[in-house]
Amino acid sequence: MTGAVLAPLYLSSVDSPASLAAPVAARPLLRRVLDAVLFSSVWLAGAAAVQTAASFRRWPPEGVNGRVVALVFAATLLVYNLDAVLPFKHRQPAAGSGRKAWQQRHRRALAVLAGAAALAAGYFFLADGWWHFLPALLPLTGLALLYSWPLVRWQGRRRAVREVPLLKGFLIAGVWSAITVGLPALALHRPLAEALGLLAQRFALVLALTIVFDIRDLSRDRAAGTRTFPVVLGVAGAKAVALAFLAVAMTFGYERGMPPLGLGLTTLAAAAVILLAEERRSDYFFALLADGVLLVPAVLYLVGK
Repeated sequence: MTGAVLAPLYLSSVDSPASLAAPVAARPLLRRVLDAVLFSSVWLAGAAAVQTAASFRRWPPEGVNGRVVALVFAATLLVYNLDAVLPFKHRQPAAGSGRKAWQQRHRRALAVLAGAAALAAGYFFLADGWWHFLPALLPLTGLALLYSWPLVRWQGRRRAVREVPLLKGFLIAGVWSAITVGLPALALHRPLAEALGLLAQRFALVLALTIVFDIRDLSRDRAAGTRTFPVVLGVAGAKAVALAFLAVAMTFGYERGMPPLGLGLTTLAAAAVILLAEERRSDYFFALLADGVLLVPAVLYLVGK
């Protein structure tokens, strides 16, 4: 109550209406920019690109191939925005999700962004000769693009690959780690066996974080009959599984000789996100912080070199 009385006196003595106009006007603009970056998957595509750049440092003399990094950025942007504009998803209620409501309002813009990303990814794919690796890339591309498409009829209705019980997280982690580690290995004509430790570490870390997003989607997955870790084990059980996968990731990081500071910060950031995850958390918690954990080890590794 005292604050409510003193606030007008403070504002009148310190800040004029003109001086307050700019910050007040700036907040909605900054919020719109943040929403666009997060909910259009630009932030997530950036994480994939930075992780790919860090993977190149696994082979120090070669350096980072910027065209491969750009290919991964464009391909990630394409896959996630194609998933966001699927017709059946826009018939579903937003159910209090600011992210989903934003994507429904900007469906046309997301489709345009996906188209631009497809053109960019197609250019790098053809110009840099990636079609030579098509037999290895086709299964990954198919899984990434068909992840949410309900193509197989089972128990009276069509279902997507993501609806196979407990497969969702393993599928995302497998594709993500194969792309961000496998493409640099292919580009440098190096055997993937040389990077198995990094591949396993990244797979386990991404898998731990996918469980965080399953917690976010708990009610929706339960209603749809999709059996994820939170649906099967409850939130507490799912967090325990996520922390176990995080421990596996950190063990591989230690075995690979990852710098202690980077390993410790990654562990703390990921563990905090896992422990704090709740279905009621805001979209910014998941889109900004949970996805942001993917950037921590890669950025620290790049900066430290």
